[in-house]
Amino acid sequence: MIEKIINEIKTQLEEKKPTLESEQKQRMHRIINPDIEDYEIFGLKVADTEKIIKIIHEKFDCTFEEATEVYRLLSRYNIEEYKFAAFLFLNRFKKHFSSDTINVFYEGILKHCHTWSMCDSSCIRVVGPFLAKKGNEFLARNTINEWSDSENLWIKRASMVILLKNTMVHKDFEEEYVFNLVKKMLTDVESNYIEKGIGWLLKTCSKYKPDIIMNYLIRNKDQFTRLILRYASEKLPNDKRAIVLKKN
Repeated sequence: MIEKIINEIKTQLEEKKPTLESEQKQRMHRIINPDIEDYEIFGLKVADTEKIIKIIHEKFDCTFEEATEVYRLLSRYNIEEYKFAAFLFLNRFKKHFSSDTINVFYEGILKHCHTWSMCDSSCIRVVGPFLAKKGNEFLARNTINEWSDSENLWIKRASMVILLKNTMVHKDFEEEYVFNLVKKMLTDVESNYIEKGIGWLLKTCSKYKPDIIMNYLIRNKDQFTRLILRYASEKLPNDKRAIVLKKN
């Protein structure tokens, strides 16, 4: 069953992938910027991948355990669309998710994530929504805390994406907790993916408490790079953003 599902997914994705010119492929690689050389991107839209997964899920009557194994095996391929298909397929079984599933995703990101797109999409579409559900507050906090302590770039970034998704779902955030996480992340800003993650998190928070985020940014301007300040202030009113970005 597992092998049949994987082969069906691979076949469908191969058949649907667009024909791209060399220049288009190079442009995609520059945007996605995988951290390994041997990495392929078909250029398939996520919506099209989702349609394929929906059809295959309906075709095969598999168990949650089998779906988990499909995720594990399919995410090991260094092809972007295979990795997306892996977490989208497992998400069809989200009613069975538990803390053990979070560990499965942790291993998947830790060992087989090579792009910001895979990291962000899996957290925004799958991991984040599950952890934001009522009753999962402790698991969410524990996951964010543990993942943010990781030495792995993508796990660290994922911790911020999970928190910002939680903020989006609840339209609120605990200020001290967000600011403490940002402080922890600031020790690793040599990676612009961490910088952008910080900025994205604060930008998301600014939608719900703009004054608090503006004051926080102004108060701590000397700790933030220009990249973080630009991202974080993006949703603030123009006059307030100008204050944040004004050089001392």
